[in-house]
Parts: sequence; C-alpha cells; structure tokens
Amino acid sequence: MDRLTAMQVFAEVAVSGSFSATADKLDMSRAMVTRYVAELEQWLGTRLLQRTTRSVTLTDAGENCLRRSQQMLALMENVEEETSSQGGALRGQLRITCSMSFAYAQMAAAVTDFLKLHPQLKIDLNASEGALNLVEARIDLAIRISAQPDPALIGRVLAPCASVLVASPAYTAEHGMPQVPADLATHRCLSHANFGKSVWSFSRGNEHAEVSVGSHFSANEATALLQAALAGGGIALQPTYLANPHLRDGSLQGLLPDWKLPDMAIYALYPSRKHLSPAVRAFLDFVVERFAGVPWEGAR
Repeated sequence: MDRLTAMQVFAEVAVSGSFSATADKLDMSRAMVTRYVAELEQWLGTRLLQRTTRSVTLTDAGENCLRRSQQMLALMENVEEETSSQGGALRGQLRITCSMSFAYAQMAAAVTDFLKLHPQLKIDLNASEGALNLVEARIDLAIRISAQPDPALIGRVLAPCASVLVASPAYTAEHGMPQVPADLATHRCLSHANFGKSVWSFSRGNEHAEVSVGSHFSANEATALLQAALAGGGIALQPTYLANPHLRDGSLQGLLPDWKLPDMAIYALYPSRKHLSPAVRAFLDFVVERFAGVPWEGAR
C-alpha cells in the first residue's frame, strides 16, 4: 500500500464527507477510494470513519489520524517544492482561497498572469464565502476582506477595500435618489447576509449615521447582489473592485457620495511564517505588487 496516497485519500474523504466526491477530485474510482481507506484502517488497526447511507463522520481515532495525515502531506509537499524549486522553476501545487466576488473580479486574472510566469506550477483556487480552517482544508494562502482578520493567522495587507452605495438608473428614476442616509429606510435595499444585513453605517466628517434598512432581498455573495442592483432590484452596498466598471459605463449610479462607508482591507492570510514554501512566497510577493496601486480604483 502507498501509505502517503492512502493518507491523501483518507484526508479528502474526511474533509468532503463523501467517497464519491473524493473519487472525482482525485480522478480514481470509488472502489479504489474505499480500498485505500480500508487498507489504512487495517494498517492502523482501528476504524477511522463511521459510514451510514447519508453521512461519513470521523471517529476519535479518525480525528487524530486526519491531523497527522495533513501534517505529513503538508511536509511532503514542502519537501517536493523546496527540492524542485532549487533549479529556479516553481513546481508543485498551490492552494488558495478567496471570496467568489474577488475571484471573479481580480483573482482569476491574477492567478492566470502568475502562472504565465511559472508554467510548471499548479494552482487550485477555492472560491468560497465560508471561513475555512486553512490547516484542515490544506489551504496555503487565503485572500480575505475584513476589518479585523483572524488573529490566529499571519496577515499581510494587500490593499484597502472601499465600498460604495449603488443603484441602477432605472431604479432611481422610479424611486428617486436618497439625499441622506435616513432616506434609505424607505427604499428597497439589497443586503449581504454576512455583513451589515440590517444596519448600514455612514460617516461624514464628524457626523455618523446608522440606518436600519428593510432588506427585501439578501444574499451571502456580493456578485448576486450586484446583478440584482443592475436589474433594478434596489440599492446595494458593493466593493469598488466589483462596482467601479459599472459606475464607469453608467449601468450603476453612486449614491450618497458625501457619506463614507466603513473601511475594510484585503488581506493575505496564512497559518505560519515558518516553512512558507517558495511558491507561497512568490505568489504573495506577486499579489502584493499587483494590488499595491489598487488598480480597480482608476478614474470613474
């Protein structure tokens, strides 16, 4: 039995909770996935997974085995990357996660340009709104937008992340333009389920305003709200990296321009400064330089 492969298969099953999903991801048959897990359990002399027709869960021994397997797999990848990169070319696989909206607006193009510089490297981009455990999910680098990132992770600021209040010309023609934040209480608002769903905050000089908005449509993903705003569905808070192209072409209008929304930042997050692979270091340096000038904040 290839024990490292068995550990990889087991770890994927443990994280996904599915033998079939693991088979698809690793490009092997479901029977082979089952065989690797069974042989790993036989080698260790204990059951690692509890299987029912509806779910796959870890036993206590499985929890311990998953943690150790992930450590072994990460060590193996680091050794491969550090050894293979001594000739100057980056190899191996880099796992990155970011929000769906930032992946759509910026990261997909950034990854493409980075891979042109390092064609022997592979990158797996996980576009996800959830807060993944980077160690358990074997993520090398997370790009997250936050006012206060997880203090347990090492964070490096890539760029500020400004937000803007927007609506389509069709919406404002029908419902009018809000003149002050309090006017939003009478408008149809589109809210992010995870950020300020019910209360929006504004500031102007020494003035501060908090508005309870009556959200008739909320979503957990910014591009869905962007599309709703473009369709005339209401007023939305949008990051400028998504909204600016539409503000430039006139398909969206900026509202309450004198009022400022809370500041956030785009962070690169990783579990530890130690044992940072050459690929992670290279990509981190690349995105720091790429986003340093906040390229999406050009003239509107």
